[in-house]
Parts: sequence; structure tokens; C-alpha cells
Amino acid sequence: MFKKDAFGYYVFLKKTASRIIGILSYPGFNWYNKTEITGSSIFKELPTNKVLIVSNHQTYFADAAMIGLIVYSSVLGKFNTVRYPGFLRPRRTVYAIAAEETMNKGLIPKIMKYVGAITVKRSWRTEGSDVKRGLDKTAPDNIGKALNDGWVISFPQGTTTPFAPGRKGTAHIIKEHQPIVIPVKIDGFRRAFDKKGMFFKKKKTTLKVEVQQPVDIDYSASVEDIMKQIMEAIGQSSHFNKVSRLLPGK
Repeated sequence: MFKKDAFGYYVFLKKTASRIIGILSYPGFNWYNKTEITGSSIFKELPTNKVLIVSNHQTYFADAAMIGLIVYSSVLGKFNTVRYPGFLRPRRTVYAIAAEETMNKGLIPKIMKYVGAITVKRSWRTEGSDVKRGLDKTAPDNIGKALNDGWVISFPQGTTTPFAPGRKGTAHIIKEHQPIVIPVKIDGFRRAFDKKGMFFKKKKTTLKVEVQQPVDIDYSASVEDIMKQIMEAIGQSSHFNKVSRLLPGK
């Protein structure tokens, strides 16, 4: 009961927080909307640490909650579904990178923070406004600590704006720690939920999650090349942006 994780959080309370988030998000993913998941069996095959899950970002919290629930179910052998309540047996070593300001507002964000958030002070934006301030020098060390302890979920764009450029910090982390990188593409969350991902905007929406095979990364490549590879893997490169504009209805 008194065991702690790598950041000093009590494991018992951390797992309790995971179960609370699972219970609260279950209806939105399974009853009020439809979920289509592919490729999640890869999670069963991965080592217990040094895994970086990278994804595009559409809401503050729903995306991360969904990916976490998929991981919990998949490692228990229940693939491509979140109907199985894998959150009842959550892993203590799953972490997610999140903006510090986002995780300190309201009860639910604070519960999610205890689940395993690695909070980062964004150097380019705060309180909804653009800023310029020094980089959070504690972030790389904390992310490295989390990778050595388990798996980390990251949203390289650091924003819910589609096709925003990726932040190079992700590539630096990949070069330094050389994790297995699993790309995930999500869609439908922006239509189904509000920006925070806590309230419904449109029910009966199909929430799509595509878990892909590990990215074949040359860790000696430049930060720019690695970042380009990651953005292409999650469907957020400038190429995908140009294609999307040509599609009917865009």
C-alpha cells in the first residue's frame, strides 16, 4: 500500500485514480459514441519500459484517457476495445506528458495528474496566450526517468490545433533515450467532445484510434529528420495538411 512510483506517487492511490478516470470516461467511449480501434495488439509485445507512444492531439484529456485505457486492456490480452474494463487492473508505469497549467485546473485534471502526468511548463504558450520564456529544464530529466520506469504517452505538437508543427523536444528525447516509438493516429474526438474532452459536443460520433507498428528510427539522424518522421507517422506533416485541403468538404 505504501509503495511509490518513480516520482514519489503512492501506487495504491495512483491505481485508484486510474480506476476513477476509467469509470468516468467509459460511457463516453462505449455508450454515447462508437469506438473503432486497430493495431492495439502491439502493446502486448513490447518491453516494460523505454516505450514512447506519440499521437496527434484533439482534446486536452479524452485522447490521453482513451490511449491509456487501450493500453490497460491490451496488456491484458483484450485488443482493439475499451469495452473490457482494463482500467480495473491499470499499470502503474504508464505516464503522459501534459502542460502544467492544464493539469492544475479542476478536480478531474488533478486526478489525471496523479494517474501519471509528467507536467511541463510550455515555453511558447500559457493561459491561452502566446509567450516567450525559457525552456523547462526539468522536463527532459523527468521524461527520461519515466521512460526508464515504463511507458510515456506524448503529444508532440503540444496543442490541439491540427497540423501544428511538432516540438523538437520530442526528437531530442528520442535521440537521447532511444525508446521504441509507437505512433497513434486519432480522429473524431474533436467532433465528439469539447476542447477539454470532458463534456459531450456531439454524441454517436465514431472515435477512431489507429495504433501502428514501431517507427524505424535512425537514432543518429538529425533532430529535424526524426521530427519529420514522427509527424508523418501520426499524420500531421505538412504533406498530410496539403492532401486534407484537397479532400471534398475540406
